[in-house]
Amino acid sequence: MDEQTLDSLVQAGYLIAGVLFVLSLAGLSHQRSARAGNLAGKIGMALALVATIALSLRYSQIDPLITAGLIVAVLLIGAIVGTVLSRRVEMTQMPEMIAILHSFVGLAAVLVGFNSYLTVHDADAVHLVEVFLGVFIGAVTFTGSIIAYLKLSAKMPSAPLTVPGRNTVNLVLVLACLVLLGWFLAAPSLLPLLLMTVLALALGLHLIAAIGGGDMPVVVSMLNSYSGWAAAAAGFMLGNNLLIITGALVGSSGAILSYIMCTAMNRSFVSVILGGFGAEAPSGTSAAAADLGEHREITATGLAELLADAQDIVIAPGYGMAVAKAQGQVAELTAALRAQGKTVRFAVHPVAGRLPGHMNVLLAEAKVPYDIVLEMDEIQDELPDADVVLVIGANDTVNPSADDDPTSPIAGMPVLQVWKAENVVVFKRSMASGYAGVPNPLFHRPNTAMLFGDAKDQVEKVAAAVKAAAPART
Repeated sequence: MDEQTLDSLVQAGYLIAGVLFVLSLAGLSHQRSARAGNLAGKIGMALALVATIALSLRYSQIDPLITAGLIVAVLLIGAIVGTVLSRRVEMTQMPEMIAILHSFVGLAAVLVGFNSYLTVHDADAVHLVEVFLGVFIGAVTFTGSIIAYLKLSAKMPSAPLTVPGRNTVNLVLVLACLVLLGWFLAAPSLLPLLLMTVLALALGLHLIAAIGGGDMPVVVSMLNSYSGWAAAAAGFMLGNNLLIITGALVGSSGAILSYIMCTAMNRSFVSVILGGFGAEAPSGTSAAAADLGEHREITATGLAELLADAQDIVIAPGYGMAVAKAQGQVAELTAALRAQGKTVRFAVHPVAGRLPGHMNVLLAEAKVPYDIVLEMDEIQDELPDADVVLVIGANDTVNPSADDDPTSPIAGMPVLQVWKAENVVVFKRSMASGYAGVPNPLFHRPNTAMLFGDAKDQVEKVAAAVKAAAPART
């Protein structure tokens, strides 16, 4: 096959793969079409790999057999690592896994940038800018993703690093990198590129370290966007159209998701970058610092009796449900209540858990019907009509301080107003604060009862009690 025909076939393969990636994103936007979207993405990636391998074998400057051997070895290593991780990593660990995978994309962009600079001779200014920006974005993504991984996996404190003048530090680092860009364009050499890389690594580290735990879901999607732009920059350096398209898709979708999540949290994207919910609350008589009073407890049997007298029931899941792996038991309880003719719906906050769509995926896996899983905006106005709201493992997303306490670190964040229901029962291990570190007055409200213990065990007990009580009431 001549070079022109091969190039045409490769570009056609890249085009088809790009279309499949677009279809994949469209499919993944809804649970019903997620399986088809996932399949489209797999086919697109397989096609992209085949086209890239064919191109590599054709234009490799070393022995084709050695090239093929290296490609096979890399593919096998990647397949083995991916298979092991997919089997070992729990759904609750997906946020930190995604964060560490983003770091690989950033590191790849840095390496591609240095390789492109060292191998392309007499590069014009456009290519030099592509190299510089690719390395800069990749370096920020690399260290930022590592810090996000450490925070999400609880290997470092989730509280923000509040060094004096942290915003000034970030600004100085960015300005220094711009100066180095001018130097790099005026007198291209390895020194300004290396200096910028060191500064960009420090910027990524400090940027994410200064963000608190409550904002980490936004950080994950933000780093997803960064990794996309890093991949796009690598595509420009390599002249790879598919990498440019894929990077742009990932970068733009991550940016859009970050914007949506910031809107759901009543935060501006810039304020998330500069601070986060983890910062200390302003001084004053905030509800978070006040004596919240006593709380009331309930047993699984008592909750079953409460549910027997209820008709409209809402379940608000959170990260605690995922940690306890209670989604199967929650689905069982839902089925038992619906079999008795009761109305059961789920209220899912946009940032429930530590990953967008986390709760939706867990509930879908547990065979909970799609049509009863509602987003916050869809069910918020109906919460006052609910007889009972079961809060299972959620905390910050149902905290009334966001509405009632202007001095709270989460003031203004849209939350599920579960306290407006007739009764609220909170499944929780203890009275501890949520991931944002803010005490929750909901636990002390007169219409709230606490059901302590492992969520999986307690939901299972409630489901058994509901089933046992059903014949006696029919």
